[in-house]
Amino acid sequence: MKKIILPLALTFCATSAFAANTADFTPEQQAKIGEIAAQYLVDHPEFLIKASQKLQQQQLEQQANGQKAAVLAHKDALLNDPTTPFTGPKTAKVNVVEFFDYQCIYCFKISTAIEQMQKQYPNVKFIYKETPIFGNRWEPSKYAAQMGLEVFAQQGSKAYGEYHNGVYATGLNEGKLTKAVVDKQAKAAGMDLSKFTPTETYQKNIQLFSQLGFKGTPALVVMPTNGATTENTYVINGADVNGLSNAIKTLSK
Repeated sequence: MKKIILPLALTFCATSAFAANTADFTPEQQAKIGEIAAQYLVDHPEFLIKASQKLQQQQLEQQANGQKAAVLAHKDALLNDPTTPFTGPKTAKVNVVEFFDYQCIYCFKISTAIEQMQKQYPNVKFIYKETPIFGNRWEPSKYAAQMGLEVFAQQGSKAYGEYHNGVYATGLNEGKLTKAVVDKQAKAAGMDLSKFTPTETYQKNIQLFSQLGFKGTPALVVMPTNGATTENTYVINGADVNGLSNAIKTLSK
């Protein structure tokens, strides 16, 4: 039998090479190599952990690249929908798009940081995609989204910003938000409730949310207005404050 002197770690890393050259070994030798490799992994499980972590990272990168491609394909819907509320300059060079639900606790947790970023980066456009994914569970989820769209339509960006931040400032989410609280915040922002007619306009946001491969809120996209590529477009799944801050900082240089 051939004497195998390769370090076992190298043997583990070169599994595919062995598989491709099995003709070089007898069945008995192949079995022995398998036993040695299996025992080594039992004695050194950290290699399996590292391999699993690397595979997970590769999968996340593939998912991110797929989402970035979808974002670029739907750039116009993300940045140029005239019915979508926003704050900041209309012609900004950098955009932050947030899909959110007022009933989502993670959206609430990141809301204060986003409000601070609005002040820190006055030249960045923050675009708000009302996405009431909890609407079937809690009716005020839909109602708050409908009201937000109407506040923007009636009163514009400044009033919408007051309404949006005001709802989050109540700290009411996960079923605690009520229509009465929503009405109060809308009135405080200058809304004429007698002119409010609920619509299902937010449905296109839910559809876009799905098309971009998002699974939960908050879901954020940071991208330039012009020259967007997979390299300068950032997709952030979840309440990742540092990831969002770093993306805005990078594009704002």
